[in-house]
Amino acid sequence: MLTTRLLPVDYLELGNDTSQRSTTEGDPRPELRVEVDGRILWQDTRYSLQELVPALTAAGVSEANLEAAPEASLASFTRTLSTLDNAGITPHWKRSGTPES
Repeated sequence: MLTTRLLPVDYLELGNDTSQRSTTEGDPRPELRVEVDGRILWQDTRYSLQELVPALTAAGVSEANLEAAPEASLASFTRTLSTLDNAGITPHWKRSGTPES
């Protein structure tokens, strides 16, 4: 369940428009992971946020899957999400699987 303390729930809108999606598979989206120290792991290299955006742009990346290490701060994840979005790179939140017992 998604909740927010900023707005009443009746003002929360979630979009799930799949009409623009293609049924063919293309290149997979790059996988980005926000680490505990706030750096982002991409292709086995750790980047600061200031280094990551130019690297993604140079590689022609317009969408990426974004996940966070379990110990990463919410602030680091949110900052990364916002920075990518502001740079024209559409981030998709990739939820981590549930830990195995």
